[in-house]
Amino acid sequence: MTKQPSKKMKQIKTMEELSIEIGVSRPTLSKYFADQSSVRESMRARIEKGLSEVDYVPNFFARNMNRRNTRLFGVVIPHVNDFYFMELLQEIELRAKELDYSILIQNAHDNPEKELLAVENFRSMNAEGIIIAPVGSKENSTQFKRLQGQLPLVFVDARCPGLENEFPFVGTDNRQSIHLMVDYLSRSGKPPVFLSMPSVANSNALEREAGYNARMTELGFKPEVLSGEWNGECSNFEAYAYELMKGLFAKGEYKDATILCANDRLAMGVLRAGNEAALFNDRASGQQGGLRVAGHDDHALSSYVWPSLTTVSQDVKQIARTAVDCLRDLTQDDSTSAPTEHLFNVQLQLRDSA
Repeated sequence: MTKQPSKKMKQIKTMEELSIEIGVSRPTLSKYFADQSSVRESMRARIEKGLSEVDYVPNFFARNMNRRNTRLFGVVIPHVNDFYFMELLQEIELRAKELDYSILIQNAHDNPEKELLAVENFRSMNAEGIIIAPVGSKENSTQFKRLQGQLPLVFVDARCPGLENEFPFVGTDNRQSIHLMVDYLSRSGKPPVFLSMPSVANSNALEREAGYNARMTELGFKPEVLSGEWNGECSNFEAYAYELMKGLFAKGEYKDATILCANDRLAMGVLRAGNEAALFNDRASGQQGGLRVAGHDDHALSSYVWPSLTTVSQDVKQIARTAVDCLRDLTQDDSTSAPTEHLFNVQLQLRDSA
């Protein structure tokens, strides 16, 4: 027997059309979509029967425009070309879903003006709060301070410049992570030099460099920080590190050094330059080569580059979940208690590079 095609349902675009089609007043429909338990059981059954017979999707923004509790959180990230932020977003979305919140994402493109525009966009959408991984611009701090008390903000991954004690923060304990790495590298070979980021993009750059300087001094070693001129995009870490170290290796410098990089993407640039200079040939044959490289973050490709990268892994899942929980608590608590700080330790990931 041939199956008959299902009847095409009538498409309804607005709540006004839906009201007429199923014979239920618009105010009642608004109450139903805001909270189904707010309408009588018999009316709820009538509405649900009507909805099953038409093709209608409620307009999310229209429904939430005048509601205080929109159950919408915004997330602003500095750029999308980084696996760390992709993983962070995924975990934020999963936790928000568990708490029955929706997530919208804005990319600041490493631009302070676009970061502020993203925040204003979320305000216009009546977002209940915003999680921000800041680009690191001090000029935005004044605007964030102005929003304090009007819109809950939680900073994640990096601190709000100049307002470190004014807003909740969730991230990695950079002091612990760098001390852990310096201790291991100094114990297993030459004490490391430190390759910093091409520009101070956020507080992580400063904290990791400061942590390196402090720990090297405590261990009785002289700190040495590598940096160079860079006219490219500040987030193009691989290219910056590659060009810098390619030039230094060509001069015969740092060929047998231990290089601790501020993040894994810098380390990948160093690895390319080292491979081109044949500084890892001994490792390929099972011998320990002179150049050692280590990173920070446990990038998704860290175990697949050659040599596979020794690094530290951040607890991205807990950072994301804690940020969402913290923001949820802020939206439900009108108290003026001091902002909380949540720092998570890292784990050492030993691989071939060091």
